[in-house]
Amino acid sequence: MSETSTDSKVHIRKTRVGVVISNKMDKTLVVEHVARVPHPRFNKIVKRSKKYYVHDENSQAKIGDRVRIVETRPLSKLKRWSLEEVLSH
Repeated sequence: MSETSTDSKVHIRKTRVGVVISNKMDKTLVVEHVARVPHPRFNKIVKRSKKYYVHDENSQAKIGDRVRIVETRPLSKLKRWSLEEVLSH
């Protein structure tokens, strides 16, 4: 099957839900996402946390807010995510 210009590829962007742990930078948040995954060997559920640098154009999120972030093009050296919505304060 050959790819033609009429074929349209749908790129689904990844989304994560996390808690804002820092908003001290201009238009940038640090969001911590905690994933509950089974341990590869023992199958016990363990927490894996990761920090994401998130673009917040209007500086609307505060520390402690639960937010949804979405993957985007690289915006700086570390920022690859942008704020989609603030879920709770």
